Amino acid sequence: MITRRHVLQTLGGGIASFLALGGYAIGIEAGERLVVTNYDLTPPRWPAGAKPLTVALIADIHAVDPWMSAERIGRIVEQTNRLAPDLVLLLGDYVGTIHWRNRILRPEEWAEPLGGLKAPLGTYAILGNHDWWWSGGPKPVRAALEKNNIQVLVNDVARIDRAGHRFWLTGTDSMVAIRRGRGKFGGRDDLSGTLAKVRDDAPVIHLAHEPDLFAAMPDRVSLTVSGHTHGGQIRLPILGAMVVPSQYGQRYAYGHVVENGRHLVVSGGLGCSLLPARFMMPPEIVYLKIRGGGTAGA
Repeated sequence: MITRRHVLQTLGGGIASFLALGGYAIGIEAGERLVVTNYDLTPPRWPAGAKPLTVALIADIHAVDPWMSAERIGRIVEQTNRLAPDLVLLLGDYVGTIHWRNRILRPEEWAEPLGGLKAPLGTYAILGNHDWWWSGGPKPVRAALEKNNIQVLVNDVARIDRAGHRFWLTGTDSMVAIRRGRGKFGGRDDLSGTLAKVRDDAPVIHLAHEPDLFAAMPDRVSLTVSGHTHGGQIRLPILGAMVVPSQYGQRYAYGHVVENGRHLVVSGGLGCSLLPARFMMPPEIVYLKIRGGGTAGA
């Protein structure tokens, strides 16, 4: 027989479980955890004789107090440096957007610890949609990064020479930089114009904040790296990511994607958007090892 006591006990257990999960999602997974996710890749066009290239990806910091403070960013930088990558790529959305916060960090506050990133081939960055959407706009974001010796690729390219081989970094601006209301956006990305600046047949790593751009990526690009989705931020067993900010749904939500021989890696990012909670998608630094074996190269 189901009694009032049984009902209350069941209800109380459900509430306690909900609160425990909520506390974990907010206090532990979003606020304390940090994992390193490794991918070992052999993308097309990467030269067979090249020494393996290691790359650290940092995405979606969303700097706000108390959830993503300058001190916490500094700890993320220290962890990244311990990985000793050849190259560090920052994939946009440095500005915080959490509703429950003390304050949004100013660009100079979060950019200073990022300036401590160390990699022999340098640190490069692109901008994300939230770097456009906040009240200060993209100019102070870019200025803060460049002041800390981080080169920003806004529809631009950089050629890197390494141990007798070379490759290109190309980066496009956000696809949803301009909010036009009623769910409509305007992009500032120029993929064709950016790739036109590549002057030879060396392989290309492309930085695109939103992974949706990968659908239009030509075979010329060996590897695309993106953030933006937070891997869904909240993922549930069996169901997966509840909300993915992509017109392709789960297709480019997270991880290593290969389509028609083209490679994409989507980082789950570090910070949070809207709510300071993550579940089954802890903040991550992505560490890539790119090996030779492509069909064309430098």
